[in-house]
Amino acid sequence: MAATLPAWSVSAAEASATSPNSSPPPAGILKRTHCYKQVGDCRIQADVYRLAESTNCPALVWVHGGALITGNRASLRPQQLQKYLNAGFSVISIDYRLAPETKLKFIIDDLRDAFAWVRERGPELAGIDPKRIAVVGHSAGGYLALTSGVCVEPRPRAIVSFYGYGDIAGAWYARPDPFYCQQPAVAKEEAWAAVGHGVISETAAPERSRFYLYCRQNGLWPKEVAGHDPDKEPKAFDPFCPVRNVTKEYPPTLLLHGDKDTDVPYEQSVLMAKTLAGHGVEHDLITLTNRGHGFDGGRKAAEDPVIAETFDRVVAFLKQHVSQ
Repeated sequence: MAATLPAWSVSAAEASATSPNSSPPPAGILKRTHCYKQVGDCRIQADVYRLAESTNCPALVWVHGGALITGNRASLRPQQLQKYLNAGFSVISIDYRLAPETKLKFIIDDLRDAFAWVRERGPELAGIDPKRIAVVGHSAGGYLALTSGVCVEPRPRAIVSFYGYGDIAGAWYARPDPFYCQQPAVAKEEAWAAVGHGVISETAAPERSRFYLYCRQNGLWPKEVAGHDPDKEPKAFDPFCPVRNVTKEYPPTLLLHGDKDTDVPYEQSVLMAKTLAGHGVEHDLITLTNRGHGFDGGRKAAEDPVIAETFDRVVAFLKQHVSQ
C-alpha cells in the first residue's frame, strides 16, 4: 500500500501549491489551496475560503458530489459560497480519493483526515475556531456528510445533507435502476476504459460518468465502490451506512431532498429522518416539492425564490448550532 502522509507531514511548498482546478475567488474573498494529505503520488487538496476580516470564526467543511466516482472541490457554487461567508463562516471545500480506484473504506479515511486537518491547521490558516465545525454535502457529498456523524471525532457540530443518502446497500443502488435503464446500455468494456488509470482525488472528466451509468444499469455501485457484494456480505456494509449507526449522540441534522429525484430516491432522506427521530436526534427534513436531483444547480437556481428561501433556512440552521 502506498505511504500516507497526514496533513501535518505535508511540506509547506506542497501545502500552498495550486490545483489545476483552482480558479480566482469572487472579489473580497481570500482563497488558498492546500494539500491536506498525500497517498503515494496522489495529493489530496482543499480550498480554504474566508473573508479578510474573519477571525476565530466557525467553519464549514463542504463535500462535493459525483457518486464518489467523479467531481472535485471546485464545484462549490459561488453564490452558495458567498452566503456561507456572509453568515460568518470560513469554508473548506475538500477533495477525496475517488472510486473505483480507491474503495470506500479509504475514502472515509480521507474524510476523517480532512476534519483532523481543519482542526489542526484551521486556526493558523483561516482563523477557524476548531471547536465550531459543521459539514455540508451534496449527493454523494451528502452521504459523506452523514457518514461524518458516525466516523469523525469529535463529531461535527451540525450536518447538512442535500439529496444525500444513509443506506448504500439498498435495492435502489444494488439492483438495476429503472430510470437509468431507460438510457442506452453502457458496455462493460466502455465503462472500465473510463476508469482504472491510477489513484486520483479530483477530476472533471465526463467519461467517468459512463462508469457510473454502467453501475446503475447493472446494480453494481455498492460492489464496485465499497468492494463488497451486498447480497453475499450484507454485514460488511454496516460501517458504511450512517442510517445503521445513528445514536442519540448523532449531530443535529438538516436534510434537503426533492420528491421527484430520479438519482437518489427521496425516501433515502425520509428513512434517515425517521431513524434520527427514533433516537431523539434534533433534525429537520425540507422537502422540495416537484424538484429533482441537484435542485439548487443550474443558471436559474440563483434567481429562484424557493431556492433562496431554502438557503436562508440552511444558513439559519448552521448559525443556530455552530455560531456560538
